[in-house]
Amino acid sequence: MVTTSRLLVARTRRLEPSDPRHDRPLLDLLPDGAALSWVRDGAGLVGWGCAARLDVAGPDRFSQADAWWQQLCERTEVLDSVGLPGCGPVAFASLAFADEPGDSVLVVPEVVIGERDGVRWITTIGNGSTEPVTPEPVHPPGTVSYGDGQLSTTGYRQAVAEAVRRMQEPDGLAKVVLAHDLLATTSEPLDVRFLLHNLAARYPSCWTFAVDGLVGATPELLLERTGYEVRSRVLAGTVWPREGHSTEQLAAELLSSEKNRHEHAYAAESLAVRLRPFCSDLTAPDEPEVLQLRNVLHLATNVEGKLSDADGRAATLLRMAAEVHPTAAVGGTPTPDAVRLISELEGMDRGRYAGPVGWLDASGNGELGVALRCAQVENAATPGRNGGTARLFAGCGIVPDSDPDLEVAEAEAKLLPVREALEGLH
Repeated sequence: MVTTSRLLVARTRRLEPSDPRHDRPLLDLLPDGAALSWVRDGAGLVGWGCAARLDVAGPDRFSQADAWWQQLCERTEVLDSVGLPGCGPVAFASLAFADEPGDSVLVVPEVVIGERDGVRWITTIGNGSTEPVTPEPVHPPGTVSYGDGQLSTTGYRQAVAEAVRRMQEPDGLAKVVLAHDLLATTSEPLDVRFLLHNLAARYPSCWTFAVDGLVGATPELLLERTGYEVRSRVLAGTVWPREGHSTEQLAAELLSSEKNRHEHAYAAESLAVRLRPFCSDLTAPDEPEVLQLRNVLHLATNVEGKLSDADGRAATLLRMAAEVHPTAAVGGTPTPDAVRLISELEGMDRGRYAGPVGWLDASGNGELGVALRCAQVENAATPGRNGGTARLFAGCGIVPDSDPDLEVAEAEAKLLPVREALEGLH
C-alpha cells in the first residue's frame, strides 16, 4: 500500500552552531509519538512524521519495496546543500523475517536530522517544518511485568532439544537458529524514546533503531552501502559473563570453542557466498575477532567488498538484502531447510524480528542491520487501560552438539538489553 502519489520536495541544509539542535544528542530531538531512529556512538539519523509510507508482505517484499522507493525518489525534487550519505530523501525500513507471515514497512519521515563525520544537518520532506521544537519530556513506563509470549521458555527448550535430535540424524541440518519471545506489560504508555535512550546509553557501539514500533539495539550489520563500497559485520557464536570468569578468559573460551567456531563459519560463509556476485572484490579475514558487549561476547567477522556494477542500479541495498537475507546467523544451514524447521519448531510469528532494519537514501547509500535485541512496542487501544506491551525476542544458533539448557541461558542473556532498558537501568 502506497500512501502518497504526489511530487515531494526534499530540502537538506546544514545545521549551524547557532541552531539549538546543533549540539544536542540526536535522540534528545525526537518528539513523542512515532519515533524513527538509527544511531550509533551518537551519530546517525532520527526522524518523525510521515511524508510517505509503504506496507508490503510476502516473498516479493524486497523487490516491491525497492521498486516503490526508486519510483518515489524519481518523483522527488531534491535540494541538498550538504551531499553526505543520508541527506536528501530517506526511508527508514523494517522488513519481515519470513515470507509468510509478517508485514514489512518503509517510512519516509517529514523531518530527518542526521550527523556524519562531525556534520549535522536537517532534511524536510513534503510538509516537514525546519522550525525548532521543544520535545515533550520522556515518559517512564511505570511498573513492568513479564509473561510468556507465543513460545515460552519451556517450549523453547523443547524446540531446541527436538532440533538437536533431528540434526544428529543422518543428513540432518548443520545449523538452525531458534528464537522465543517474552511479553512485557507496562502500567503506563510505553514511550519509545525511553527505550532508545536507555539502549543507546548501555550499548553505544550497537545500532539503536526504531521503525514503526520495532525498537532495539543491534550489534549485527547485515549490509552497508556507501557509494560503491559495501560491508557487513557477521556475528555468530556467543558466550556470556559468568561468575569467576574474566573477560579475557571468556574471549579465549569463545575463540577455542569448536561449537562456536563452526556456528560462526556457517554464518560468515553464507553471507560471503551470496554477496560475492555483486562484487568485483570481496575480502574477509581468515580468523574472527571477539566483540564484547555488556551482556555477551560474540565472534565477529567484517566482510568488505567493492561493487562491480558500473552504475550501481543492479546492486541497490534492498536487492542485495534480498539475496543475503536470511544469513546462517539468523536462519541456519542449509538456509531454506533451516527456515522451514524454524517455522515448524517455533510455531510463532517472528514478525520483523531478525529481519533487515535501517535506512536508505536516494543515492543508493544506506545501512541495514539485523533486527536483534529488540521488541515490538504497542500501546493499549482499549478503554479503561493506559499501559502498553512490548514483545521481546531472543534467539540462538543451534548445532548438533548444542546443549538445550545452555541455549536457554544464552537466550536469557540476549533478552537482558531490552529488559533492562524497560526497567530504566543505566
